[in-house]
Amino acid sequence: MENVTWVLDTAHSELQFKVKHMMISTVTGTFTKIEATLHTEGDELNSGKVQFSADADSISTNNEQRDGHLKSPEFFNVENHPKVTFYEGTLAKVSDDQYKLTGNLSMLGVTHPVSLDVEYGGTVLDPWGNTRSGFTLNGKVNRKDFGLVWNANLDQGGVALGEEVKILGNLEFVKAK
Repeated sequence: MENVTWVLDTAHSELQFKVKHMMISTVTGTFTKIEATLHTEGDELNSGKVQFSADADSISTNNEQRDGHLKSPEFFNVENHPKVTFYEGTLAKVSDDQYKLTGNLSMLGVTHPVSLDVEYGGTVLDPWGNTRSGFTLNGKVNRKDFGLVWNANLDQGGVALGEEVKILGNLEFVKAK
């Protein structure tokens, strides 16, 4: 069977994270510069190989001051760690349109295995003759596992930031010709 490479269509894809703020609400952030590839045997997604990266400097929470803090050495330290990467990822079919994506996530020079849930949205031929496949992914990691440990105690108890970070992605891939 032929090896097929699929390339992320960044104009129709997004990678977000969500984290608790002040223990009462959730803040959403986006990495606006992402790259990803998917390698499959023919059109078979099971055992597909996935890798992606996000430019840490592209982080956006729609608040310039917060974004600056997230880019600082207290968080992503973008000067010394410009990329967040996921590599050696493998898709495993769970049911008709459900997959599990397992691989290694690396931030701040720290790498841990992660597992993400993936929903396959389907494959279509677009009006220009390109084959496209869509996916939704979600999962969670503990930010402290990767060295993202900054926090502040609240006067009434609790902390400013939650440890659990939800990862959400809507990804559209185009089959390379």
